Amino acid sequence: MTAYEDNAQELDDAALLARATEFNRVLFTPDDDLLVLARQWQQQGLFFAAIIYAHQLRTSIGACITDLELIARAGEADDIASRVQFLPL
Repeated sequence: MTAYEDNAQELDDAALLARATEFNRVLFTPDDDLLVLARQWQQQGLFFAAIIYAHQLRTSIGACITDLELIARAGEADDIASRVQFLPL
């Protein structure tokens, strides 16, 4: 589900991460600001849904899809909760 499909495209980063966490969904993003937020939450010991980050100019869409599929097949969202995974793998 995209933020747009969830009518969450206008949420700030903290609210978007909280919403993904509420639904136990991994958050895939090219947004550098979410990396800063994740670090802050980690330092504060706050639980959050995993963030999968891919820099939009350094990774192709095809590579992202391949890596996201691999991550999805390899485990559950809880396996990588409160972590940031960088793509490409």
